[in-house]
Amino acid sequence: MNWKFWKKRREPMPAPGQPDWERALINRLAAEYLDDQRKRRRWATAFKLLILVYLIGVLIAANSTGLSDAVKVGEDHTALIEIKGVIASDSDASADRVITALRAAFEAKHVKGIVLRINSPGGSPVQAGYINDEIKRLKAKYKKDHDGKDMPVYAVAVDLCASGGYYVAVGADAIYVDKASLVGSIGVRIDSFGFQEAMQELGIERRLLTAGANKGILDPFSPLGDSQRAFIQSVLDRLHGQFIDAVKQGRGDKLKGGDELFSGLFWSGQEAVELGLADGLGSSSQVARELIKAEKIVEYTEKRDLLESIAKRFGALVGAGMLEGLGVSTGLSLPH
Repeated sequence: MNWKFWKKRREPMPAPGQPDWERALINRLAAEYLDDQRKRRRWATAFKLLILVYLIGVLIAANSTGLSDAVKVGEDHTALIEIKGVIASDSDASADRVITALRAAFEAKHVKGIVLRINSPGGSPVQAGYINDEIKRLKAKYKKDHDGKDMPVYAVAVDLCASGGYYVAVGADAIYVDKASLVGSIGVRIDSFGFQEAMQELGIERRLLTAGANKGILDPFSPLGDSQRAFIQSVLDRLHGQFIDAVKQGRGDKLKGGDELFSGLFWSGQEAVELGLADGLGSSSQVARELIKAEKIVEYTEKRDLLESIAKRFGALVGAGMLEGLGVSTGLSLPH
């Protein structure tokens, strides 16, 4: 079978030695080089399209995980809500996402109890406070609407239940941990740097113009005065006091330690139980099976939709390597 019609027709080459042979050879080599480049571009484009299709497929699969669980089952079950990562307004563990999941779980007909599975180093005290307040509000509302019946809410720590993560946990009825979990870090921090001496040595003049004597209070290139330092410390102390009040309200007489509990230290899960920061050792499945008495677990965690997941990943790529801005945090930073 003759397949020559698939091939691009080329002019015949002159025999070597003829006057136009060198020119024809150069033209032929240039044409073949351009053809090769076009083929490479086509293959590169096809490869990129395949990668894009693959990534979209992965995102779809990731977002469809647990879709069967999302359809509220018609049998008694335990609602599971993940609080994973830094607690911040734009994170997966934001107050909006967690509270949306909590409300869905409290309103579902066949939910017998709720497990907050926490693996968080902390984050925004505001976001953590929102979640803590909403847990208490929803429990009170449920009890009022169901003739005094309680909806049990348990916090289960995984690797980390520290700072803002613990702030959320104390809103639950009880806290269960693994013996190797890290629990506590009840404190507040604010981060900055001071480069003014280095700038003086380098002969660099800082030109900061403000309207308001303290507007540049945490500018890293300006000195921090004693009055400004005292003011910032007073703000942190007030935030710390709010955190301590929430812990004492949530744990009550269970706390067995002294002031060291609120010093920012953290402990293993076993030590946390001994200090009254946690109620016992246990996993999510164990709590569902033995305390809630509903072994079937259905995840109610609010998931990002596909477009939002793509946008988040794209934004992470674009922002890689950029410096993080200054912010107040209740976070605990640990080496990996």
